This record gives sequence, C-alpha cells and structure tokens, in this order.
Amino acid sequence: MNPANLVKPAETPLLSTELFQPSSRPKSGLKSIFAGPNGLRAGWRSLIFLAIVGVLLAGFVLVRSGGVQGFLEKQRSVTSITVTPLVLGGSEAVAFLILCVAALIMGKIEHRKFSEYGLPWRHALGKDFWRGARWGFMALSGTLLTIFLLHGFRITGLALHGRAILFSVVEWGIAFVLVGLFEEFLCRGYLQYTLASGVGFWPAALVVSGLFGFVHAFNPGETAIGAIAAGLFGLLFCLFLRRSGNLWIAVGFHAAWDWGQTFYGVADSGMLSDGGLFHSTFSGPGWLTGGTVGPEASIFTPIALLVVALIFSRYYREDRYRMLKLSSMPVTLL
Repeated sequence: MNPANLVKPAETPLLSTELFQPSSRPKSGLKSIFAGPNGLRAGWRSLIFLAIVGVLLAGFVLVRSGGVQGFLEKQRSVTSITVTPLVLGGSEAVAFLILCVAALIMGKIEHRKFSEYGLPWRHALGKDFWRGARWGFMALSGTLLTIFLLHGFRITGLALHGRAILFSVVEWGIAFVLVGLFEEFLCRGYLQYTLASGVGFWPAALVVSGLFGFVHAFNPGETAIGAIAAGLFGLLFCLFLRRSGNLWIAVGFHAAWDWGQTFYGVADSGMLSDGGLFHSTFSGPGWLTGGTVGPEASIFTPIALLVVALIFSRYYREDRYRMLKLSSMPVTLL
C-alpha cells in the first residue's frame, strides 16, 4: 500500500463543554487548573453559581429601582431602615428565590435534582423542621436562663398586648423561616454540596462555616466571641446536614433561635427588632451578656451549641448525606 494514499484522520476540535465532562485522562497545563478527573473543578462551579446569583440580584435591584440612576438616588435618600417582619421577610424571600433559580440553573448544567442540594421540598416544614425549631428555641432559652441565674439578664415586662401578640408571633415566625431558608441554602446548600464533592464534607464545612463567622465579624459592634459563635453555628448546622441528610433541621433551628431573640426582646447580631413580646435588659460584662450584639456573643452560646451537638449526635449516628460524583453523572452546558 502506498503511504501517500493514506489519509491522516482529522483532529477532533476541543469543545468548550469538554471541561464539564468527567474524564479519566490526565489533564495538563492550563486545562488542569480548570478541570479534574470529575470535570470542572468544584471551586470554579462554586464561582459560577455565585456569579449567577450576583447577576440575578443586581438585575432585580436595578429593575426595582428603575435603573442605575434610580438606584443611586434611592441610596442617597435612605438614612435608616426600620426592621419589620415585612421588610425582613420580603428581602429574604427575594434573596432565597434568586438562590433557588441559580441552583436550578446549575442543576440543569450538572444534571442534578434540586433536592440533592439539601432542600427536598417533600420534607418542607415537616418533622425535621419542627424538631430543629424546638432545639433552637430551647438552646436560646437555656442560654438566657444561665445568664439570668448569673444576674446578667431579666425580663422587665410585656411589650405587647391582645391581638398584637398573635400577629407578632406569626409575622416574625414567617420572616425568620425565610431568613433560615436563605442563609442555610446560601451557605450549606449548593456551595456545601459542590465544595464537598471536591475536598470532602468536613473540609468544605470548615470553609463555609469560617466564611459565615468572618462575615458576621463585620456586623456593627460584633465581638470576637460573637464571630466565633457564628462559625460554630455553621459547624453545628453542617452536623445536622450530615446526619439528617437535608437542611430542614438547620432551617428550623436557625429560624427558632432568631425568632426567640425577638420573642424575648434581645438583640439579634446587634439588630434590635420592634414587635417582641417582652421588654428585657442585660447587665454585666460583655462576655456574659453578649453586650449590644445579643446572646450570640455570650460565652454561654458556644457551650449551648456544644451541648446540642452532643445530644444530637447521640440520636443521629448515621451519616445520611449523599453526594453523587460527577463521574457517574455526565455534565454538559446544554
């Protein structure tokens, strides 16, 4: 056979979707920065998710403000915002909806179900949620009781009467459920799932919980104990996620802890909301009472979280959190 008659096969062009495909072939050079054996690396997928969230949020804000000029004028005219259930719940609902849309987009790209990211809707407000809510309220009540026994906290009277009590309980309850949904799905939904697929569950939990505590450090008047406690909250919620298999216990605990602070009339991460059931006061050193930050910055909050973690681990011993590897599920952009 004449070698001149041989036709050299054409080289297959590199498709832009190849980075998203699981592959056993070793990656080299620049490509290895973006892709591993399971496709696009977890860090880049997390950044894509956050970019989608940022674009959707910016788009919503600009549309609502009537454009860039309207947004700037609105920012200049705002001096202070009164936190009400409607203001808090509305903003958290929009933010949570944006997160859901971004997760659905990434789920479409990765061929995953939304429920895999920790929020199966069939369990919404089910027994896990109410179990978490009960533990959250009891943990806060125990913390405040300890501070009371050490003469650092006391309730001075009722702040509401009649039907206002029912309205406050329900309205703030709905608002804080939305807070719990947004913050838990932001930190321990898609991001926790994706980072865990790259570095393992607990390394990912340390990263997201550390960031959770770091962000809280910028709250007005925040203390070192308060920021550390926020990080410990994150680790506790990751434990709930790991052992229960979903975020509903964490959402319930988070919502009930925040709701309880309004119920008792104490500050929540430095924010004091109107409409609490009781008037209350703190007196004593900041390490005991949490100061202007509220009980989250008390030294007894980390202790309460540790007690909850130990009790929870006694009854939830099996890891139920499941992560499907990309190698078993092809990922494309289309």
